[in-house]
Amino acid sequence: MKKKYFSIIVLTGIMLILAACGKDEVKPAAIDEATDKCEVCNMAVADGPDATQIVLEDGKSMVFDDIGCMYAYLDKNKDKKIAAEFVRDHHDKGWVEAGDATYVYNKSVKTPMAYNVVSFKDEAKAKKFAGKNEGSTIMTEKELADHSWERNKDMMMKNKMKHHSHSDGMKDSEGSGEMKDSKDSDEMTDSKDSGDMKEDHDKDSDEMKEEHSKEDSH
Repeated sequence: MKKKYFSIIVLTGIMLILAACGKDEVKPAAIDEATDKCEVCNMAVADGPDATQIVLEDGKSMVFDDIGCMYAYLDKNKDKKIAAEFVRDHHDKGWVEAGDATYVYNKSVKTPMAYNVVSFKDEAKAKKFAGKNEGSTIMTEKELADHSWERNKDMMMKNKMKHHSHSDGMKDSEGSGEMKDSKDSDEMTDSKDSGDMKEDHDKDSDEMKEEHSKEDSH
């Protein structure tokens, strides 16, 4: 009887090991700042500590520029078959499974979409960060489900002003480039006109020389 139970235990263990080996580990995709856009707000996703990611069971990966955007997606897509959710450590940007991370909410902490929530892979570091920033609230992934996810309006305005300032700078730079191109084009045209004038002048000069030569011969 003991041998029978022992055999069952061994077989069960082997089956569990084989099942674990056969299951592919879900890994987050690398952030590509040149092409990646947030699935919710369509803003460019920076390869920084605020980036988050969802991997579906079919292998599709979706990235978000703020953890608040990821939770907005989860709230509206409860029927999606999700394989894994990833956030990043606030200090070293390492990917962490959302369920293993510790979160800190603080209204003064800057995040791309002003949701003011940052994540940590170590609870101790999260507590240390919260201790240094007055008004912080430490949360687990389960507690995030009850979070209000209100955006900081003042920070939103500052982020928008910063974004517009950057866009205006880009436009000014493009305008300067266009003026330079126009100037270069004008210079090329002037140079061509000068060349044509010189060519006409040389032609007239040759014709005059030819006429004088004929007169002298007479």
